[in-house]
Amino acid sequence: MVDVLSGRRLVTREGAVVEAEAALQNKVVALYFAAGRCSPSRDFTPLLCDFYTALVSEARRPAPFEVVFVSADGSAEEMLDFMRELHGAWLALPFHDPYRQLVVIKQNGAVITNKGRKQIRERGLACFQNWVEAADVFQNFL
Repeated sequence: MVDVLSGRRLVTREGAVVEAEAALQNKVVALYFAAGRCSPSRDFTPLLCDFYTALVSEARRPAPFEVVFVSADGSAEEMLDFMRELHGAWLALPFHDPYRQLVVIKQNGAVITNKGRKQIRERGLACFQNWVEAADVFQNFL
């Protein structure tokens, strides 16, 4: 997972910036896609917070686990409000990071494109063949 976020910066709910590679090295990483205005997100986030806290903050030997929040909120302010209200002490992709859009990855986590949304809008199904070729998946999708 570190490969996917290599070179990126993440933020804490307090606004501190950390390097993704250092923060995620040798950890199991969960990408959490959610939004504060979404009822299922609001229902699940406290459960995830308790889970994270038990594994990382309260355990005698903290687990090698990290959550990276990927916001689907409408603004940076909404994202931060949601983080401060319900989130645990986990990290988030900054609101204006292009990876929030649609990242397509290989099986090993290497990024094929971070412009998936744009490619789908502009090329439709035609972009999928390029993704398959880049992913080294040899199946007949013609």
